[in-house]
Amino acid sequence: MLTPFRRGSLRGTRAGPPTHSPSTVAARLAAAGCIAPDAEAGVLIAAAPDEVTLERWLGRRERGEPLAWITGAAVFCGRRLSVAPGVYVPRRPTEELARRAARLVPTGGRVVDLCTGSGAVAASLTEMVPGVCVVGVDVDRPAARCARRNGVAVVVGDLDAPLRVHAAVDVVTAVPPYVPTRDLEHLPRDVLRYEPRAALDGGVDGLDIVRRVVAAAARLLRAGGWLLVEVGGAQDGLLAPALVDGGFDDVESWYDEDGELRGLLARRVRDASSPRV
Repeated sequence: MLTPFRRGSLRGTRAGPPTHSPSTVAARLAAAGCIAPDAEAGVLIAAAPDEVTLERWLGRRERGEPLAWITGAAVFCGRRLSVAPGVYVPRRPTEELARRAARLVPTGGRVVDLCTGSGAVAASLTEMVPGVCVVGVDVDRPAARCARRNGVAVVVGDLDAPLRVHAAVDVVTAVPPYVPTRDLEHLPRDVLRYEPRAALDGGVDGLDIVRRVVAAAARLLRAGGWLLVEVGGAQDGLLAPALVDGGFDDVESWYDEDGELRGLLARRVRDASSPRV
């Protein structure tokens, strides 16, 4: 996942009267540890309604608060999304999952987006696939409210529990928590300080929720339907037994430009209860 700050302490707002030229704002963000200071300076300056607000927002960003929480928005797949404070901020690498899912959904198809969060993937699929029906699910009520503001039909509940469909969905997508608990300490301090732990912590091997997503997808998907889930590290191999047990085949992993695992897709070929041959 992308991380907005380099390691190290973040310095606070410097004293003195605010001067808000793009170069000055960018310099302050760079000094605070932001890895994209010029781009973020442009976002803050464009979004702030006045100089006082800009100075306040800049101080919040210097302390490490997510940019999307400050401005109330993030861009995902070219679309501006509402992102409320406390809701997991969608990352750019997740756009690849959305694009791959769009290629697999038939026109007028049905999609369930588990762990929908702000609804970034669901909202993008709604725009990319003509006539698609997308339902988002999240256990977190603030996240569900945020997804609704982004035009997503969303229900609150634990994975597929609130849904009344069985073996009738074309594609299931999910960006669940998948960071192993022991690795949380290696995340940037601002991420740990601000972002919801429930959206990050995946348990001992990072796959506690992911395995449940696989089981839920096995119940939701029609034969030939596809699951796309975000994972990392070597989790595609660790997840293989759960995929086999769930009746999935044609597993394919994808990687970013640095060769890091970013997700996998798998096709449901049989009922999970059917014997393997």
